[in-house]
Amino acid sequence: MDLSIGTFNLNNLFSRFNFRADIDTASRSTQGQDDIAGTYRFDASAAFALRTFEGRLVRGKDPIDTARIAARIRDMDVDVLAVQEVEDIDVLKRFNAVDLGGMYQEVVLIEGNDRRLIDVGVLSRLPLGAVTSFQTAVHPESPDERVFGRDLLAVEVLDRRRRRKLLTLYNTHLKSHFVHHSADQTSGRIRNNERRRRQAETVARLIGAQQRRGARYVLAGDMNDPVDSDHLAAMRTIDGDPLVDALRTPLESRPAKAETQGDGPRTPAWTYRRNPPGRDTPPEYWLYDQIWLSRGLADRLRSAHIGRRTRHGGDGSDHDPAWIHLAL
Repeated sequence: MDLSIGTFNLNNLFSRFNFRADIDTASRSTQGQDDIAGTYRFDASAAFALRTFEGRLVRGKDPIDTARIAARIRDMDVDVLAVQEVEDIDVLKRFNAVDLGGMYQEVVLIEGNDRRLIDVGVLSRLPLGAVTSFQTAVHPESPDERVFGRDLLAVEVLDRRRRRKLLTLYNTHLKSHFVHHSADQTSGRIRNNERRRRQAETVARLIGAQQRRGARYVLAGDMNDPVDSDHLAAMRTIDGDPLVDALRTPLESRPAKAETQGDGPRTPAWTYRRNPPGRDTPPEYWLYDQIWLSRGLADRLRSAHIGRRTRHGGDGSDHDPAWIHLAL
């Protein structure tokens, strides 16, 4: 059978309700009116919670951008999709039901540790077996602190009759490069890189403890570093077995958009475009969104793909989706 697996950072898939009126009052006093204006009072503090980040109310994703990422997912048309930067399970379920038209039968997300409320999840057409969260994992260098800002999520992908496990998919979202403008930039970058290194080492340790050598598994997600980064070195080999970079020579859905500065990307293996500081500095291209195969799947890879953006800033996300086809 052919099995397609992808990864896509959905770039802050949040959903925020805009309360325009007290529903009970509106229904009694404005019958027959098509539109109303009113005030919703949050008088009982125990009955609501406002979600903020660094003092600002977190807003919902623009409906136009939501439609764009949904269109990109439909174009991918993969069997199993690892997603990052989703608010919660209800948002992911609604996105699947409304924006994707119920494209996936299985929707999985477990709340992680991120202060900005972005989680990792999985959408699947195939049945899923055991689902495991490693959000409580720690690293020996910092044993009192959870190492994952989001999570390492493991799901067993089953055949359509639920008779056997096809493989295990691991989905994660490692520490970003972002340093707040008020913090020291140099020390902030060092801390972020060290956090990412500890996360990669923990990923390798956890998968190595779960999977026997030669087992079938896929590691996917937004790693926030290139595939050859020193900070990801531990993750490229698990329990003595080197993982295979499934996106080393991907096929692009379209050529990259032309640049006004620089020659553009040197390889099709990129999913994230960054504008460095400086007006005359050309953009950088990195393969942050990665798919790694275990030794047990290395010879099953048939093709790899990246859904190329039409805008430099991205079509609903600043990441491009990537996916592969396996012959099992």
